[in-house]
Parts: sequence; C-alpha cells; structure tokens
Amino acid sequence: MPVVHLAAGDLNYQLEGPADAPVLLLSNSLGTDLGMWDSQMPTFTEHFRVLRYDTRGHGQSQVSAGFYSIEQLGRDVLALLDHLHIARVHFCGLSMGGLIGQWLGIHAGERLDKLVLCNTAARIATDEVWNSRIDSVLQGGQRAMSDLRDASIARWFTPGFAAIQAAQASRITAMLAATSAQGYAGNCAAVRDADFRGELGAIKLPTLIVCGAADPVTTPADGRFLQQRIAGAQLVELQAAHLSNVEADEAFTRAVVDFLLQ
Repeated sequence: MPVVHLAAGDLNYQLEGPADAPVLLLSNSLGTDLGMWDSQMPTFTEHFRVLRYDTRGHGQSQVSAGFYSIEQLGRDVLALLDHLHIARVHFCGLSMGGLIGQWLGIHAGERLDKLVLCNTAARIATDEVWNSRIDSVLQGGQRAMSDLRDASIARWFTPGFAAIQAAQASRITAMLAATSAQGYAGNCAAVRDADFRGELGAIKLPTLIVCGAADPVTTPADGRFLQQRIAGAQLVELQAAHLSNVEADEAFTRAVVDFLLQ
C-alpha cells in the first residue's frame, strides 16, 4: 500500500477508482482501519475516485507518541491531499472520522465540496468515559485491546446483526484488537477533547448526517443536534447501531451516493 511521509509519521492510504472522477475521501472510526469501508467500495468506485486512509495510530499508519488532537488528525488529512495534489474532495467520516470532518468543515471548508457526517456528534461521551478507557488501555496494553473488542460488539452492532452476520462483525472487531494500544489511547484523547457544539454554524457546505436508530454511542438525538446547527443539512436514520456502514451497508451506500450525486 502507498504511504505518505509526513513530518510526524507515515500515513497509509489507498486511492482507487476512475482517475477523472470526483474524489471521495473516507475517514475511519476509532479502533478500525480503512478496511471498514470495504462494503462501500464496489459502488463508490463506480462514481468516485475513492481515497481512504488509516488514521494516525491505526492500521498501517504511524503510531506517534503522546496524545493526539482532532486538529492534528485534520491536518493529517490536508497533508495527504497536498501530497496527492488534490485540491478538493467530498468527505465522509464515521464517528471519530465524523469529528475530523467537522473540524475540516469549520477550518478548511475550501478543501471540501460536500460533507457526510456518520454516526458522530459534536461532542462524544464524557471526559470520565475517555479517561477511564485511556487508563485501562495504557495499563493493559494489547490484552486490553482484546477485551475492548469483545465489549465493542454490543456498541457497534445490534444483537440481531451480531448473531446473523457473526463473520462480518468479527472481521470488523478484529481491527480493534489489532490496533496499537498507544495509538488507540492517543486517539481516545483526541475524541475526548473535541467539542464543536459552539462552532457548527461555521460549516457552510452541503452536509448529510447519517444516524443509526439503535446507536448507543452517538444517538439520533446527536444527529439532529448537528442537523439543526448546520444550515441546510439533511439527515437520514438507518436501522443500525454505531457502525451503520457495515450493518446497513446497502442503505448506507445508497444514501451517501444519492446525496453526493445531487
């Protein structure tokens, strides 16, 4: 896989699809990698040149020391686009990727055409939740990541999906177990410290909000909050938990493509 060499470490990415098509950039959730978008790729690459990457601390990208920030992760995206000489993209991010999308929409809107914010919120959970998780991961290392994998099934998927599509659920949660404990903790801090509730009005882009009706992490109420504060934003609610692009893959893909082609 190609790698872009940034000052703070390497970033792993894939660029697929017609060379003359508009670019769609995909940003993964906390604890996954670019493979979380595999179900979308056949359809997305019919219409777009798709750029997906492993967020810092995930997959094959650099695990840099210390805690990260959403601004830092957003600037990684801009550096990747500059490296590839891509002036503007459609951006689609889920959960942590949606926080990165919010930062880009607020601070670098000139680099975006349309914005898709999936299963995310202007602020996700509380300091106490994130601090507890950071402590347990840093103390427990990779064993703690395996424990998180088991606990995450109930947050990421509905019980029905986890039972019927056990292989797919296992494929995705295996990404979490394989994530570096240091990288995961660094990104937990980035999510903990992100709060865009007072800045969403600065997003002036056509925006789609995607929610999961059974999402216990970023609820439909969080999605409606985003919709109410981003002028003209559209909202779609899917029958899924937190990883709606996996659990409701066909409906998710159709909603995103329809929005981007409007």
